[in-house]
Amino acid sequence: MVKRKTVAVIGGGVSGLAAAKAFDERGHRVFGFERSHDFGGVWELSRSYPGVQTQSPKDLYRYTDLAMPVDYAQWPKGPQVHAYLHSYADKHKLGRLFQLNTDVVGMERRADGQPGWTLTLETAGRRRQQDFDFVALCTGQFSYKNVITHPGQDAFVAQGGQVMHSSEYTDPEIARGKHVVVLGGSKSATDIAVNAVQNGAKQVTMVYRQNVWRIPYFVGGINFKRLLYMRAQEAQFNSWDRGPVKRALAAITKPLVWANFRGLETMLKLQLGLKKWNMVPDTPIEKEASCSLPLVTPGLFEALKAGKLKLIQGSYDRYVGDSILMTTGEKVRCDVSVLAVGWKLGVPVLPEEYRAKLVEPDGQYKTYRLSVNPDLPDMGFVGFNSSFCTVLSAEMIANWLVRYADGQLTNQPTEAEMRENIDMMLNWRRTERPAAQVYGGLCSAPFHFKHFDELLADMGAKKSKRSNPLAEQFSYPDADAYGAFLASTPQYRAG
Repeated sequence: MVKRKTVAVIGGGVSGLAAAKAFDERGHRVFGFERSHDFGGVWELSRSYPGVQTQSPKDLYRYTDLAMPVDYAQWPKGPQVHAYLHSYADKHKLGRLFQLNTDVVGMERRADGQPGWTLTLETAGRRRQQDFDFVALCTGQFSYKNVITHPGQDAFVAQGGQVMHSSEYTDPEIARGKHVVVLGGSKSATDIAVNAVQNGAKQVTMVYRQNVWRIPYFVGGINFKRLLYMRAQEAQFNSWDRGPVKRALAAITKPLVWANFRGLETMLKLQLGLKKWNMVPDTPIEKEASCSLPLVTPGLFEALKAGKLKLIQGSYDRYVGDSILMTTGEKVRCDVSVLAVGWKLGVPVLPEEYRAKLVEPDGQYKTYRLSVNPDLPDMGFVGFNSSFCTVLSAEMIANWLVRYADGQLTNQPTEAEMRENIDMMLNWRRTERPAAQVYGGLCSAPFHFKHFDELLADMGAKKSKRSNPLAEQFSYPDADAYGAFLASTPQYRAG
């Protein structure tokens, strides 16, 4: 009999909902904590910038047991995703498990000698402590703003200028009639730059350090999900833990793989006109592909052609009066400075002694299956396995984690096995695939299938591939199929 645990789920976004559902349906007593007033995480409406939409099509951005509504656009907008997450919470009655407006401000190992953690919780300024047998950290990688400043910023603000993180750009009227400068080259940067253009900005400038490959929603008329989300394509990248046979096959097919990626690059250059805008990256696309590969914001190249958006490859040097001096020496008029510089990796709630066990000096996370660390017992991470199918990835790891916590994995790893695997993965990221170091190594893309295969094998799934071999090799991950795969794993309930 599996013992019923008291489980803390920290975070009420995509990952927190998946974890709460997974532990609850196994019979555990779940307490969810969300610091904001609503579910949704990055999709909570007050955190979303205007026009935000998913990078993945709706059939890839979903849980296994709930499809997005038929009338949703193929790439749903932020409010639609927010409503979808609420419908998932309603379906599984997850609201009863969560305490909103409650922040976890500290945690320590239990002092009574029992396994687990003591959490310090804060609600409306009042603090209390509560013990838990297990903690699922579901804050992901987009919870803590990366706040940066530049010389002259205080004087710039004092004379009427605005400086904000991209998550604070929530009203398109901010841009109307203004000179807007966006720092960053990610999809959030291009989304905000295009939104500012479309909402009456006088001039928009986007400043970024280096060119990256950008993927349009349709490559040569073909939905990108049919090109980049396939086992056949995934096999062309240098994944981890390849045996002698796979390495030999990779050596034999190397010329074909090279030609395939050069063809894709040529198509992107021609379709997007990258040379015209001096946006051709220096790095081959197969070496760069990871979670940081952005999609092209609709309207981006139209704004460039209209002269309403200007690009500068460089960075801020300092604010000067009502302008910004760039590292290129160019001076740009600015009323509104939007810093699309991402989010801080890290788990601030963890005491420093445990953070040091989790994160290497170079920022790489030491996790087994992107979820657990042998030096952090009775704890796991959900949603830290970033990918192009975020919701499915979170649900898969949540189902894996509850079985790990209960000792119910068919392949339950020993401490020695976990440490050996962690070392292997660290070496792979550092020496064989440097692009895998993005987000501290917490990215399964472009290896979705391999990552899911490992999780399903650990869980003892009787089926892990679709019966149609062509669909399995040349089609994208199917959430309904993965729901069936999860259902084929051994069932149990804590009590």
